[in-house]
Amino acid sequence: MDISFSPEDLAFRDEVRAFFDQAYDADLQARLADKASFKEAVIDWQKRLYAQGWIAPNWPVEYGGTGWSSTQKYIFETERSSRGIRDVVPFGLQMVGPVIYAFGNDEQKERFLPRILSSDDWWCQGYSEPGAGSDLASLKTKAVLEGDEYVVNGAKIWTTYAQYADWIFCLVRSNSEGKKQEGISFLLIDMKSPGIKVNPIHTIDNHHSLNEVEFNDVRVPVANRIGEENKGWTYAKALLAHERTTIAGVADSKRAFDEVCRRAALEVNAGKRLIDDPLFRKRLSDIEIELMALEFTELRVLATVASGGAPGAESSLLKIKGTELQQAIQSLNMELAGYYQGVLDNNLSAEQLGHEFGSDARQSFMYGRAATVYGGSNEIQKNIIAKAVLGL
Repeated sequence: MDISFSPEDLAFRDEVRAFFDQAYDADLQARLADKASFKEAVIDWQKRLYAQGWIAPNWPVEYGGTGWSSTQKYIFETERSSRGIRDVVPFGLQMVGPVIYAFGNDEQKERFLPRILSSDDWWCQGYSEPGAGSDLASLKTKAVLEGDEYVVNGAKIWTTYAQYADWIFCLVRSNSEGKKQEGISFLLIDMKSPGIKVNPIHTIDNHHSLNEVEFNDVRVPVANRIGEENKGWTYAKALLAHERTTIAGVADSKRAFDEVCRRAALEVNAGKRLIDDPLFRKRLSDIEIELMALEFTELRVLATVASGGAPGAESSLLKIKGTELQQAIQSLNMELAGYYQGVLDNNLSAEQLGHEFGSDARQSFMYGRAATVYGGSNEIQKNIIAKAVLGL
């Protein structure tokens, strides 16, 4: 794998930088930081990427992808993360979109893919349930076929951004006989359907991004089922491989790591810069080495996808190590914030806080505890690796 930059790659990097300079302006950044305008600002940003033709770098060209090389994708992600630019909301573009173009019929592709690309539809993910998180095969939300509709009853939980969503893609129990994995179907459900209720969940970081979604006699057309009935587990596994690859968050972890190094160079402890402390430096070095190894693993996966393949057990490796590194960086940031990590008011000045990043460090640390759980807990990923790679 050759990731050296050719003259064409360098010209592409300049194009990416120029676009970010122009499109990710101060007004947009302010609206993204404001809870009241967050949804509209996210959609605005994604529409700017769509207008540029850069909204779905990993999609096939025939469905709206960019046709970029692995190196170009790497350049784009590096430039995005280095500027602190948020990634796209993954549920439509990085999760259900690939499932639809890989397993959906022509009518479904024509109906859903254009609106996913243009961000006219906001999607959320209905996988986890109360009592069935990483063990997805134990889900109990039922879908009973009545004529040309399914009647869905049950509940999903930890559903990110369900309060904003127009659609939810769901795994449902359509058959209770035989192996648990063989009785699951994959449905696309309109969130405006009668019988759907969204209950907010406020997490320990004092944010509202998660929800419980209840389904009470919700009617879903059979035309909204992806692929065959009772074969949803196959499609779910393909989606999870894509999700786990993105959860690794290598580019964003590199930026967060650089921020920790910058702050450690400014922080004085017992008369010396914290970055000069041998034990702290060793922890930084360990993370930097593992980040570099993870980055090259991610590049190999991107190269595989670009050549027509799909992420396999490597996605589990990326998910495990990527989330562990995220938490390690968040822990170092908490230590840098010191006493100021306990400050709850983001509106205080830097002088009042002592460290302007104290509250953000605490919130990131708290929410980051979930990273090794969502997308399939890391314990589940180790089982996947043991089976797929080691043959155990």
